[in-house]
Amino acid sequence: MFIAMNRFKIKPGKESDFIEIWKNRETFLDEVPGFKDFNLMQGATDDECTLFISHSVWDSETAFREWTKSEAFRKAHANAKPATDIYLDPPKFEGFSSVL
Repeated sequence: MFIAMNRFKIKPGKESDFIEIWKNRETFLDEVPGFKDFNLMQGATDDECTLFISHSVWDSETAFREWTKSEAFRKAHANAKPATDIYLDPPKFEGFSSVL
């Protein structure tokens, strides 16, 4: 199993705008071999930001990496526009492989 996460720092007051972007986004993940599950998670808020993560579960790191090279990935990201009024920083990727 492989878990792929992107951490997002979202400006205070922009949380609902960020959530709406994800609600209205077509991911095409159902077309991808090895994809298991996706969640958008909201974390703590402080004076600087609210933390979110996109969390996807894959059969393997190879399946995830193949998705990043796929037509489904290109389609899912084709209409992504930078919402500079929402994000404090670019997303930070973190990947984890199952060891037990």
